[in-house]
Amino acid sequence: MIWIVLAAVGVPLWLCALSIFVLVRRNSWLRNRPGNIPVRIRPPGKKRWLPGHGVWIHDVFAFRGSPAAWKEALLWVTEASARPASEDERKKLRRIGAEPVVAMFTLAGDEAFEVAARAEHRELLLGDAVPTAPLGPRAAEALERSGSRD
Repeated sequence: MIWIVLAAVGVPLWLCALSIFVLVRRNSWLRNRPGNIPVRIRPPGKKRWLPGHGVWIHDVFAFRGSPAAWKEALLWVTEASARPASEDERKKLRRIGAEPVVAMFTLAGDEAFEVAARAEHRELLLGDAVPTAPLGPRAAEALERSGSRD
């Protein structure tokens, strides 16, 4: 139906097909970059998790939403801590694995973002250039049970 409307307005269909191809190609290129982490991000005050991909650039976490890449964020992280996702969070985190990890990123402006990823991406999610907060005893015990270690 949309194709008929676009053709009636005078938009060439090859232009539409080319733009869709470019969008898909850029997203696949982003997924294959070194250090890429498939994540879900929840900004402060929001209830919904946004899917996307992130990568660390020193102490800045660069996030780009999927699939259309209209949401982007550069987060200057000053501290990061990770914990296993709660039962309620697991219900909302779809297609991210059975045991997701939720990281709390404290930003330079004292704002906090929550970022979720698969358990095997825990070390990539915390990053090397960011100081990590020590794990509490319950979080350390849960990580021991899941088989992941620092």
